[in-house]
Amino acid sequence: MSATADTWYTPLTPLSFLERSAEVFADKTAIVYGERRTTYREFAAEATRVARGLRACGVEPGDRVACLLPNIPEMLVAHFAVPLAGGALVAINTRLAPAEIRYILEHSGARVLVVDAALHASVPDDVPVREVVTVTDPASGASPDPRLGGLSYAELLARGSAEPLPWTVADERSTISINYTSGTTGRPKGVMYHHRGAYLNSLAEVVHSRHSPESRYLWTLPMFHCNGWCTTWGVTAVGGTHVCLRAVDAAEIWRLLDSEGITHLNGAPTVLNTIANHEGAHPLSREVVVTTAGAPPSPTVITRMSALGARLVHVYGLTETYGPYTVCEWQDGWARLDVEARSRLLARQGVGMVVTDGVRVVDEEMNDVPRDGATMGEVVMRGNNVMSGYFADPDATATAFRGGWFHSGDLGVWHPDGYVELRDRAKDIIVSGGENISTIEVEAALDSHPAVLEVAVVGVPDEKWGERPKAYVVRRQGEDAAAEDLLEHARARIARYKVPDEVEFVTELPKTSTGKIQKFQLRERDWAGRASRVQG
Repeated sequence: MSATADTWYTPLTPLSFLERSAEVFADKTAIVYGERRTTYREFAAEATRVARGLRACGVEPGDRVACLLPNIPEMLVAHFAVPLAGGALVAINTRLAPAEIRYILEHSGARVLVVDAALHASVPDDVPVREVVTVTDPASGASPDPRLGGLSYAELLARGSAEPLPWTVADERSTISINYTSGTTGRPKGVMYHHRGAYLNSLAEVVHSRHSPESRYLWTLPMFHCNGWCTTWGVTAVGGTHVCLRAVDAAEIWRLLDSEGITHLNGAPTVLNTIANHEGAHPLSREVVVTTAGAPPSPTVITRMSALGARLVHVYGLTETYGPYTVCEWQDGWARLDVEARSRLLARQGVGMVVTDGVRVVDEEMNDVPRDGATMGEVVMRGNNVMSGYFADPDATATAFRGGWFHSGDLGVWHPDGYVELRDRAKDIIVSGGENISTIEVEAALDSHPAVLEVAVVGVPDEKWGERPKAYVVRRQGEDAAAEDLLEHARARIARYKVPDEVEFVTELPKTSTGKIQKFQLRERDWAGRASRVQG
């Protein structure tokens, strides 16, 4: 019988990354956490033991395994162990309340929950899973809560064995993980990733963030967030070193940057602000590739990080797109521009990453908007690294994919060079007297003032105009600029009708665990307090 093309077909899965690295880089350090050092051989062996332990707990193909863990080695191992057992990983946001965690556990139908002892208080009573496994991390100083019972992580390992399991899957479109959205507009939705998309997006991260076997990647981005933008799998693919970080702490980040020879880290612009403005900040001894997303970085943040010696890679995406989907690709001519002009270009969301089907900006009839850098439309995507759909929610899935493309809910413009630039979330755009005002544009104008550390702009009710922009500002330490100073600064940079009527100084802005500013909290407070007066 003659061979066919199907004879050489192998389903794609990130599991193959650890299989390869355990052979090629067997004795190389794969994971660093405090004094712990784990080689790739040990990494693969632990993933195998956990996978077999999960099977001993009754996990069958397709079952969900939930993990409520910070960025510790056990969370990284779970990204391979759970799919190796045939399950789908449900990595839960560590800042959620017990009721929110209960909903995710119930909705996903998770069979097992693996939880850090320090997070036991977040686990609801009568937890709706068949087995609880507790990880006790000496670095946290927390002891297990006997209320939960279950197994220790050591007992889970003891239930397993080192007998090899195949690092393969029969169907590359089977679910490897389910990531729940933040739920700020209703119940969180479970976003399903498949093995093929995770494999391809991992390699895109390697390409665009310039990873190599020499990479020493610092885990400033939560692994529960889009599976760490697939970097959990991507750094493993090239045999890089994962440096785990239990919590984002600027002093510890700077210590690790210096002592561990960090070459890469990822984070939202607020995380970069934390790093750049720490009292111990200093020029880096080597170039560090900093990949940023989660919110459009202001030119000011880009300039500050670049001055420290960081090379910024600006990406954009959503939970539904495995994390990053576009990248602001560097062009040769940008090096000749002045810092301000270059930073403005780098703040754009860019073009589709190498594994995507590209990105479009469309009107309500799904027609491409003109590439004039001015006409706004909705950003839409499709392809291998767009979710399979929302778990157990066909109606929401159909709505999200209307017209055959995934609808991001983000509004943007298309520039003549093909680069996309966000203007706002559809729900955040301010409509004032019939004019659309981009909060991102207003924030960038205010953020360029030297006294501003962070800023968020929202629309508030206005009797004459319907709504007007208001700015919430966190001042830099030692700065006392008045509101009028900031507004005058903004008037020199944007049209006067876009300039806020009011500035409120605050000590901090409400944020998600990944550093996104939660504008809805600011907006709801203002509308609740003012709407009755405006209507009256």
